Amino acid sequence: MSAPDRHSVFRFAPSPNGLLHLGHALSALLNRQMAQSCGGRVLLRIEDIDQTRCRPELEQAIYDDLRWIGFEWEEPVRRQTEHIASYEAALRKLADRGLIYPAFMTRGEVKARVAAAEARGQVWPRDPDGAPHYPADDRARSTSERADLMKRHPRFAYRLDMARALNEISAPLVWQETGDGQTGTIPANPSQWGDVILSRSDAPSSYHLSVVVDDAVQGATHVVRGLDLYYATSVHRLLQELLGLPQPVYHHHRLVLGEDGRKLSKSEQATGLASLRQAGFSPADIRRLVGLVEPGLVQV
Repeated sequence: MSAPDRHSVFRFAPSPNGLLHLGHALSALLNRQMAQSCGGRVLLRIEDIDQTRCRPELEQAIYDDLRWIGFEWEEPVRRQTEHIASYEAALRKLADRGLIYPAFMTRGEVKARVAAAEARGQVWPRDPDGAPHYPADDRARSTSERADLMKRHPRFAYRLDMARALNEISAPLVWQETGDGQTGTIPANPSQWGDVILSRSDAPSSYHLSVVVDDAVQGATHVVRGLDLYYATSVHRLLQELLGLPQPVYHHHRLVLGEDGRKLSKSEQATGLASLRQAGFSPADIRRLVGLVEPGLVQV
């Protein structure tokens, strides 16, 4: 076991937009075990920035489920809705450098544009999740055009000008990975995501922006999360460099898959922690189901 190191800070960051399932249990317990293995700290963050989907009763359910499986955390809990000013400040820093632009096209408009292009035989770039890159129209607009559209269309998003942002980076972007896939020094390739959203009219910050700000503010030295976020780390490393934020060590763990071989969804009651508790499962059963031995310490 490593010598105790209170400078090692881990965090678990669920969103209260649904009930926790076995995949969340694996991530939470793995954070706890890895922190224990080095005498580090574990923090809890509630990622409730999307107020259209997040609800107070689901936040309380998170606390109940985590206590039941034996996940302990330090107080206070960081709730994103209480720190909106910090995300707005980060967005202003990027805006002052001309690295973001207002984007007005709806999802339907983007979908139609992509469908028409592909019908003509054009290969439209897509991100690692399969979503098409945002068209270049809004990025190419003049300042006066943008100002006019912002007056006429109050609902718009701010997107990162990926090409311009990458021109600001002089050294190769990499991150340090210790997870279940490729480990070591990993080259980052944020361009594969296109011009990502950083803020929307209904949410003052996107996941990409808020997560790097939160990790820096909370002093996270280790980010332990699922492999489904592996490729998103490229965007996070870019934002960290642009904003002058420290980079943690990343550990992307295996996913808990359903019977259909797909990633678990919060809508699947059978794998929900509350449902399993009501069915008579114990915390030890949960650890067994996600493949963690008890008490099990993981070296970092």
